[in-house]
Amino acid sequence: MKTANVAITAAMLSALAAAAAHASPVAPQPGKDKCYGISLAGKNDCKAGAGTSCAGTSHVNYQGNAWKYVAKGTCTQIKTPKGVGSLTPKA
Repeated sequence: MKTANVAITAAMLSALAAAAAHASPVAPQPGKDKCYGISLAGKNDCKAGAGTSCAGTSHVNYQGNAWKYVAKGTCTQIKTPKGVGSLTPKA
C-alpha cells in the first residue's frame, strides 16, 4: 500500500511541476502586439485575469483578458466567433 501511495505522490508532484513550468511568462517579443481575446483555452501567452498566473492558464476560448503575441498591426484584423482581436483587454 505504501508503494502505491509513493507512486501516486510522485506522479502528482511531476504533474504539478510540469504545470508550473508551462505557466511561466513568455519572453517579451519586440515588434509584436499583445492581442486580447484571440487565444484558445490554455494557449494564451500571458495574463488571463483573476485565478490565472500566466502562459497557458486561460480557462475558455477567446477569453477577453487573455492575450497572445501576434505580428504588429494584425491584431484587430483577427476574427474569432466572439468578434475581432483587441489591443486592450475585453470585458
